Amino acid sequence: MTINRNWSTINGSSTVSTIDTIGSMLGRYGLVVVIGWIGALKFFNFEAHQIQPLVANSPFMGWLYNIFPVYTFSALLGVFELAAAVLIAIKPIAPRLSALGSALAVLLFVSTVSFLFTTPGVSEPAGGGFPALSLTGEFLLKDIPLLGLSFWTLADSLRAARVGSPR
Repeated sequence: MTINRNWSTINGSSTVSTIDTIGSMLGRYGLVVVIGWIGALKFFNFEAHQIQPLVANSPFMGWLYNIFPVYTFSALLGVFELAAAVLIAIKPIAPRLSALGSALAVLLFVSTVSFLFTTPGVSEPAGGGFPALSLTGEFLLKDIPLLGLSFWTLADSLRAARVGSPR
């Protein structure tokens, strides 16, 4: 009986609402920190060269190096990432703009998740190949939940824009 009473206390709407609020705040603003931080790094030469093999081997993005030098492409990508981070962050005051930032984040993470399939060396030969991942593969794998979180912030912003719009 004590277990049932404790479960109902934990499962109470106030507790669930608090957990939901904490989760949504950590999700949204954690995503802002990750995208913003990584976007700011794109303005450094070392980062431009670290992403070069990922981008160069992508059939979706490699052609951009025919147009832009490595550093310029990295800096432009940084602008998009910083813009996405700022737009995602402003959901409380501009949910429609925040939805745009989330859509941009979805596009960015779809691109980086595609690197899992286009970048040589994603699997670890010492581990027998796939499903053993190299450090590069592990680095890219984390973009899958970030993609999911970007979709969630998109839906959350669209919901807030719908509620706040005049009918």
